[in-house]
Amino acid sequence: MTTGIDGILKKAAKRSASDIIITAGSPPLILKEGKMVHVSKDPMTEEQARDMVYELLSTDQVAQFERERELDFGITYQDTYRFRGNAFWQRGAVGAALRLVPTKVPAMETLHLPNVMREFADAPQGLLLVTGPTGHGKSTTQAAMIDYINRNRQCHIVTIEDPIEFVHSNVKSVIEQREVGFDTLTFTAALRHVLRQAPNVILIGEMRDLETIAIALTAAETGHLVISTLHTNDASQSIDRMVDVFPPHAQNQVRAQLSACLLGIVGQRLLPRSDGTGRVLACEILRNTPAVANLIRENKSAQLPSVIETQAKVGMISMDAAIKRLYMEGTVTEQTARRHMRHPQTLFGG
Repeated sequence: MTTGIDGILKKAAKRSASDIIITAGSPPLILKEGKMVHVSKDPMTEEQARDMVYELLSTDQVAQFERERELDFGITYQDTYRFRGNAFWQRGAVGAALRLVPTKVPAMETLHLPNVMREFADAPQGLLLVTGPTGHGKSTTQAAMIDYINRNRQCHIVTIEDPIEFVHSNVKSVIEQREVGFDTLTFTAALRHVLRQAPNVILIGEMRDLETIAIALTAAETGHLVISTLHTNDASQSIDRMVDVFPPHAQNQVRAQLSACLLGIVGQRLLPRSDGTGRVLACEILRNTPAVANLIRENKSAQLPSVIETQAKVGMISMDAAIKRLYMEGTVTEQTARRHMRHPQTLFGG
């Protein structure tokens, strides 16, 4: 007998798992530290998988899912645990992936974020990008920054998320969290009006299209701190991704805007610890110095990695250097370091 969705959520929360996977033809799975564990022995039928997923959704969400064939959603379990979910279709059957979101917003110190992140969070205006693959802690870093601002500054924070993951309570700041699909129809719709809501800080869960990026740049230029994410691998790719969504005739203007308002780009990777006790964060940091701004304006983003390598004194660090540091400390193995570095031969001699 396949375990019901309530039992699966309970097991995932009890084991501090990272993810749950529900798909027809396989038993329900939970993932912990990258390892899969079957919740039961019995593969789910298409009907069982669909019923499990639909039990997590409201009537309106089911209708939206059947219309659009994709759905991002968030749920709270037992008033304690929060999950971020994505429902999907595969080979005509319903499936879902859920990620367990910690109930307590982690502090930047707990995440071992570089000190420069506090400088970014203290900035009165500008654009900060947190980049990296899915599942490497971008949302967690954003939440930690919002928590830091909330505890240290009196300001108005507006977040636009799809879905809301970490729930914040007002401390020194006033925080309004808007969920796409519930509080607003789209990121773009929310952003069109956000500047009229007198925010000091704007968090955009993800910059997905031209209009979202354009409004984010305008907000960062006009006295707001904007924090957002991109699914890119490094700083130069992030710049190119933002510019390339615009038509050719507008790209020079976008580069000029970016060179003026960008605070920095933080690239993230979560690597397995050498002692097997979870994962550790490796961060690449780009700060927008005059030299960086000039490269952005002149369409020479390919040279940004070289700048990062030579500017450690102002808080920059390359991903390779960050990973090497973790290896030298004994936090990750040489095999892990080699696998994740772009140029391991330059640091390990082969």
